[in-house]
Amino acid sequence: IMVGNGLGAKNGILFKTAAALEEAGRTRIVALDKTGTITSGEPKVTDILPAEGVSEAELLTLAAALERKSEHPLAKAVLACTDAQKLTAPEVSGFAALPGNGLAAKLDGVEIFGGNASFIGTKVTVPAQLQEKAAALSAQGKTPLFFGGAGHLLGIIAVADTIKEDSPQAIRELRNMGIRVVMLTGDNQRTAEAIGRQAGVDEVIAGVLPDGKEREIRRLSARGKVAMVGDGINDAPVLTRADIGIAMGSMGSDAAIEAADVVLMDDDIRKIASIVRISRKTLGIVKQNIVFALAVKAIVLVLGAFGMANMWEAVFADVGVSVIAILNSMRALKTE
Repeated sequence: IMVGNGLGAKNGILFKTAAALEEAGRTRIVALDKTGTITSGEPKVTDILPAEGVSEAELLTLAAALERKSEHPLAKAVLACTDAQKLTAPEVSGFAALPGNGLAAKLDGVEIFGGNASFIGTKVTVPAQLQEKAAALSAQGKTPLFFGGAGHLLGIIAVADTIKEDSPQAIRELRNMGIRVVMLTGDNQRTAEAIGRQAGVDEVIAGVLPDGKEREIRRLSARGKVAMVGDGINDAPVLTRADIGIAMGSMGSDAAIEAADVVLMDDDIRKIASIVRISRKTLGIVKQNIVFALAVKAIVLVLGAFGMANMWEAVFADVGVSVIAILNSMRALKTE
């Protein structure tokens, strides 16, 4: 166990407990949060589609006014685009973030809002033409954000979060190890499936609100031990609920790191496969040591019963077993 923990630390992996080191090797399903785990977490604005009678500048200005108080990664993309065009966003009041849905606030006493299609559908009517464009954007792996105010739709801003270069390789490694890979995301089904195909996951679970992730993990747990990988503050409860919670340390929130059983010191998800390999190798050597130790003690016990082994030979055998077990454990250091 000590060698396994040391090997993990050498590779930038922190196992918080011996139990976490043991359980990781029994993982059958790995659930990956999309944003910041499979994707870079640095989305960019790709398309701006204002409604009829609305300019791009007006749409961006209102969107920035809402997003400026949001901590969501997509908000940063909208603000970066606004700053690039040197637009100034007005101050809003009564700001409210609605997890999994969108944002709402008041601008000069008028309600403004932004979010996904289902949320906006409860506020305004989305023209069929814009619905078709939003569906096309989703099919390309982009996330359409809808914005409106005073009972009218103002337009759509599409944002894309690119997949990390090493994500497909990491997912392929896990699948080759016999582990099923599932992607959890709050994105709509079209966008999620497009990203899932690029990443090569086995299953995509889309439209999941933060409080719904825990329910999905419980459902997946019925198939086998589940490891959940996340980095956001919203992932903390589900990291606790999973059999093994893995947090991305370099960009993860303090809450996620505190809740996790295993912490990656950087955002390289290829190390998830390393976690499983280290655990499996460690458990294999533990079993070898136990079997070897019991076998030697049984042999010496039988020999002693027949007068064929004295006390000194028994002591020598006992110490020898400990030395050999230590040397055998050192083999784990060769695991990468």
